[in-house]
Amino acid sequence: MRIAVIVNPELPVGLLANTSSAVAIGLAAKFPMLAGEQLADIEGKAVDVSSKLPVPILQATAEQIQAILHKAMQAGGEVAIVPFPAFARAMHSFEDYRQAFPARNLSLETLDGLGLAGPEKWVKSLTGSLKLLR
Repeated sequence: MRIAVIVNPELPVGLLANTSSAVAIGLAAKFPMLAGEQLADIEGKAVDVSSKLPVPILQATAEQIQAILHKAMQAGGEVAIVPFPAFARAMHSFEDYRQAFPARNLSLETLDGLGLAGPEKWVKSLTGSLKLLR
């Protein structure tokens, strides 16, 4: 399994952080085995692990993210596809987002980010040409 989070580097740093974290939570919700474990130190202090796999944050334009989403949506099998549409920033609660989403056409929306998790070959085929966010 492989993970990738893709964000638009033109976003301000705070929105980049917010988009990345929200997308990562969506990926972990689909695949709890990505984390979901506790480790204890020598004194027995237990903490939850952050991730069992590397989580590269890649950069792409909104248009590139949209194209990757389109290709990703054609996948079958056990994959996670977590888009972060720009309109979501105007929502004040998840319930607002849940109600607004069905009236939207995701292929026409500006995407600030996209998370992918699934077979390594599938994720690499979609993200292999993208650069790390720096």
